[in-house]
Amino acid sequence: MNAIVHFKPGDADVLELIDRPLPDVGPTDIRVNIKVAGVNPTDIDARRSRTGKIQHFREPHVPGQDGAGVVDAFGHDVQGFAVGDRVWVWDAAWRRHEGTTQEYVVLPSHQVEHLPAEATFDLGASLGIPALTAHRALTSFADGPAELIPGALRGKTVLIQGGTGAVGHSAVQLAVWSGAEVITTVGDSTKEALARTAGAHHVINYRDGNIRDEIKRVRPGGVDIIVEVNARSNLPTDMSVIAPHGGISIYTAGGGETRVPSYQAMTKNVQFSFILTYTTAQVQKEAALRSVGLAVASGALNVGSDAGLPITRFPLSQASAAHLAVERHVTGKVLIDVATGGGPA
Repeated sequence: MNAIVHFKPGDADVLELIDRPLPDVGPTDIRVNIKVAGVNPTDIDARRSRTGKIQHFREPHVPGQDGAGVVDAFGHDVQGFAVGDRVWVWDAAWRRHEGTTQEYVVLPSHQVEHLPAEATFDLGASLGIPALTAHRALTSFADGPAELIPGALRGKTVLIQGGTGAVGHSAVQLAVWSGAEVITTVGDSTKEALARTAGAHHVINYRDGNIRDEIKRVRPGGVDIIVEVNARSNLPTDMSVIAPHGGISIYTAGGGETRVPSYQAMTKNVQFSFILTYTTAQVQKEAALRSVGLAVASGALNVGSDAGLPITRFPLSQASAAHLAVERHVTGKVLIDVATGGGPA
């Protein structure tokens, strides 16, 4: 089978296309024929490696946490799946060497989710890191819901900083589906149009003026939840517009240490939630999977230009170019067509 691998950490040029044997299936495993793989910033971090040591791996490392395809085989202890079922997978390469940028990947059955017939493989490959992160960002506070369903955020106002990134886009769609009033910030007119297409009720271009004033104009009493992409830069604004007893979810490191104005946060009784989807508790992950599955089935989650998240796609042989596109912060979602002759399906 064709696979993209690297044998050492480094820049995108360490990725290479090789032929590998078809992986075996254990009793509780499912082998998935991957059609489309998603590329996320976390894949770039994993490829580069943060150890600072250049070492060659004894076995090939296959990048890619997210993907979608069809069930090819499964172990004798697996129930609820049949060969040919359409599925999406999550956290495929977390603490493993076997990711989704290969034609077949074997995973424990609990990391394989059914994909409805009306949902595209593009959507399935875009769910794992972005949608599961977004769900946790919206549900990690003491007085809020632990799981999203329609109406779960009714009466709440959610501010999503950077609503046209993959996580931000998922957060917009999930928050709107859950009944929240959604405000999001963007950096140009093109992204403003995309955020409105995704369903955001209020879109603020932070280059056009004072976003604090704009947010307070929309919600004078402050917002209830903030989904934050860059706390290091945005926290002063967040603290100004967060309502008393509100919550701020931070899902990226934001370039280093973040200083929290302790007295201001204490006065408002603000909650902070730092999120890494890989290490969320099992009950939190299960809630996210149920909610995301329900949102997909209801049509509330989608990708593509007509859903506010343009897709930039590459064939498997150009995986390095796909990684570079993510590194250069291309607007929208980057996908890799893994299957021979693959494309939207």
